Amino acid sequence: MTYRRRRQRTGRRKRNGCIFGLAAFVILCAGAATGIPWAVATFGGNVTETFHENVENAVHVLEAETPEEPESAVPEEEVAGGFYYQQLDEKNRLIYRELLYGLREMETTIRLDADRDDLPEKVYEAILYDCPELFWCLGSCQMTVYRDYTEFYPAYICSEEDRAQRSAEIEAAASECLSGIPADASEYDKIRIVFEYLVNTVDYDENAQDNQNIYSALVRKRSVCAGYSRAVQYLLDRLGIDCIYVVGTAQDQEAHAWNIVKCDGRYYHVDATFGDPVFLGAESGEDLPPDIIYYDYLCCTDKQILADHTPMDGVPYPACTSDDLNYYRMHGMYYDAYDPQAILNAMNDSISAGNDTFTCKFSSSEAYGQARDGLIGELFPEAARTVGRQHGLEQVKYTYIEDAAHNKIIVFWNYQ
Repeated sequence: MTYRRRRQRTGRRKRNGCIFGLAAFVILCAGAATGIPWAVATFGGNVTETFHENVENAVHVLEAETPEEPESAVPEEEVAGGFYYQQLDEKNRLIYRELLYGLREMETTIRLDADRDDLPEKVYEAILYDCPELFWCLGSCQMTVYRDYTEFYPAYICSEEDRAQRSAEIEAAASECLSGIPADASEYDKIRIVFEYLVNTVDYDENAQDNQNIYSALVRKRSVCAGYSRAVQYLLDRLGIDCIYVVGTAQDQEAHAWNIVKCDGRYYHVDATFGDPVFLGAESGEDLPPDIIYYDYLCCTDKQILADHTPMDGVPYPACTSDDLNYYRMHGMYYDAYDPQAILNAMNDSISAGNDTFTCKFSSSEAYGQARDGLIGELFPEAARTVGRQHGLEQVKYTYIEDAAHNKIIVFWNYQ
């Protein structure tokens, strides 16, 4: 099930950072004598760029109060499966559940069982990575730290009334995607359909409003990698598929986010942002089809993703070693060696089927290097003659793109 629409692209995907960070400002109480700057290390972005805030760290000296017992916390069973929750120790898991309860209620002051030796802002990061549905959380916060507890003041992007309206819009957008998935679809097909849906309906736009959350991707249809990745996570969560929000960097970017999914017991990388590339340097200089998809970033391995992605150090992401869901292999577009006749036959069959593109992906850079000249100099002109015969054209125009980074060549046929 595919959803396609032609649109004008905004931004240059592979040359712009995908920004996300957490800004935390602390008021240290009960015995503090001097100001302590609190610079939070971020997972994937510059704090000032993310939130566009000019802020000052402030420290107040207050007497410790007797802490009350925490009023509420999310039950353990609701969050036990969260990847980042699982990385926390027992005390921080309690802080996580207390904080999540307050965030769900949009409390402006959340009392936590955290003392001055704890780092609630890191727990907050874990929550935002595990819970894409918290679109109303800006990501910045302030804290007052007492001797035995902490008052946590999160920032929100909207009011409770606006949140209700946006939630309804998100639900409608999610239903558009999910209702098109057959009830008996395999886990792989569910992942593929979500991937294709986001690639075909979202425009990459660094200037998109609220571009760190699912509202930007699912409703406004304009976002950056954080919005794409959280939308993947949100939709797959709804389908019962384990999905991790991964933070790190990507080629030509300062920061990037993507996903790791669990499909039939194995783990794979998925990057919907890079699945929707901006094409540069086409041989003809013509505009290429805007609805093309790079399936190189659908259910790929560590080896494949590490060619241009680097996960953040210190996070035990699951190993992704299986290549059994390689899209090109599954659809007969994958070659271990250059076989001119086999490729020409497949290309002619594709033309007869009316496909306007044909892709050849090779298993290695060596095989790609051996095939490149033959494809460009011989097979494409020969296949163009097939196009001419079948469509009654005296002259056939076609465009191709060389993707040496992925050992791939794509040709685009003009049937007019």
